[in-house]
Amino acid sequence: MTSTAQIGVTGLAVMGSNLARNFARNGFTVAVHNRTAAKTRALVEEFGEEGSFIAAESAKDFVAALERPRRLVIMVKAGEATDAVIEEFAPLLEEGDVIIDGGNAHFEDTRRREQDLRQQGIHFVGVGISGGEEGALNGPSIMPGGSTESYQSLGPLLERIAAKAADGTPCTTHIGPDGAGHFVKMVHNGIEYADMQLIAEAYHLLRTVAGYSPAKIAETFRTWNTGRLDSYLIEITAEVLAHVDAETGKPFVDVVADRAEQKGTGRWTVQIALDLGVPVSGIAEAVFARSVSGHTELREASRSLAGPQARALEGEAAERFATQVEQALYASKIVSYTQGFHQIQAGSEAYGWDVDPGAVAAIWRGGCIIRAAFLDRIRAAYDARPDLPSLLSDPAFAEEITAAQDDWRAVVITAAGQGIPVPGFGASLAYYDALRAQRLPAALTQGQRDFFGAHTYLRTDRPGSYHTLWGQDRSEVRTDS
Repeated sequence: MTSTAQIGVTGLAVMGSNLARNFARNGFTVAVHNRTAAKTRALVEEFGEEGSFIAAESAKDFVAALERPRRLVIMVKAGEATDAVIEEFAPLLEEGDVIIDGGNAHFEDTRRREQDLRQQGIHFVGVGISGGEEGALNGPSIMPGGSTESYQSLGPLLERIAAKAADGTPCTTHIGPDGAGHFVKMVHNGIEYADMQLIAEAYHLLRTVAGYSPAKIAETFRTWNTGRLDSYLIEITAEVLAHVDAETGKPFVDVVADRAEQKGTGRWTVQIALDLGVPVSGIAEAVFARSVSGHTELREASRSLAGPQARALEGEAAERFATQVEQALYASKIVSYTQGFHQIQAGSEAYGWDVDPGAVAAIWRGGCIIRAAFLDRIRAAYDARPDLPSLLSDPAFAEEITAAQDDWRAVVITAAGQGIPVPGFGASLAYYDALRAQRLPAALTQGQRDFFGAHTYLRTDRPGSYHTLWGQDRSEVRTDS
């Protein structure tokens, strides 16, 4: 078989097939391979006119079709399936070849695989791909990790197939070494969880407190999408809310079970944040909200619990409340991105990746699920000050969230008073208030820890660590001298 393919894709489920077609549409010759040869043949037969494909029915033929350095994209289920494909293909490759994992792998698995393959002289690139099936075909946001050398080989291809931001910039960049790409994609998905939860809470409040119908809420979201909330998720929310079920004639949202699924990346974001000691409370509450929704038996057993009944507003009061909800949604959204970028910076420091947060914001401007107009402002904030400790430290964002805070608080108060759960709005506001507080009750927590476990504490008036002899004369001893 002639070695003429610039890129190869193995694993031809929907994402893999669409990615292969994207490469072909952009002028690359693409070798395609699947565990079942029938799927490989079907892809070429159905979409062969879109570009140049080479169908390979065996691993050996697939590798032989690739020009050097070989670039081989794996698009299979994360975990053991990915390891199995690597074990199959690595012995057939040579020094300098590149294996690319485009699945939603855990970044620690990517780090392990990169280290193992590096010993064989093979580059391993963990690539986060966001945009779903449509993005894979028409241009996703692409987050590649791996060595600088591997990006020199792979980068020009990714830049061709990636989404383009409004200024024409490809929505891909070299994120950093080993697992950096998959780490950033993980955090992207965590922000996505939070964003979706906040939008759902806004819908719930407009439905129950403002008394809006799904159709009117759809129009409200369409209006919001013309302003500062302009984003893909706001756009599709309007479409979902406007949809009417053909069979029943009811609003689509009323015939869908209120149980939200999850595939794990949101949980990973929270778990790793805990390991890093990074507060991502808004993202965590979004993950837990999906978990609560899935515990249907627990919810059914708790429906008789006491609490207030929501009361719908009318007229100008409803319109005013809708305006307040927009403020709360925007402020909480800023907090979600603040927490996500904080985690990226903490991960970069912990693993020595040197991730550029401004560059991350830039490649999220197009193609990905959380693409939004204000990402350009986030990019500008980090470009102006690369060491920015928090988005809330940026004067422009701080000014906006200050202007929104009264309405934000009013929405949370109203929700609590009417018994409507808003864990995303509430956690985001608590995070904001925790950061701005002059003193936190953690001082008492430290005293408790010292009392029962002699864990020591720091003082505000002099340096050093101290322990109080609580069970004795309550005298204080310095423990670090």
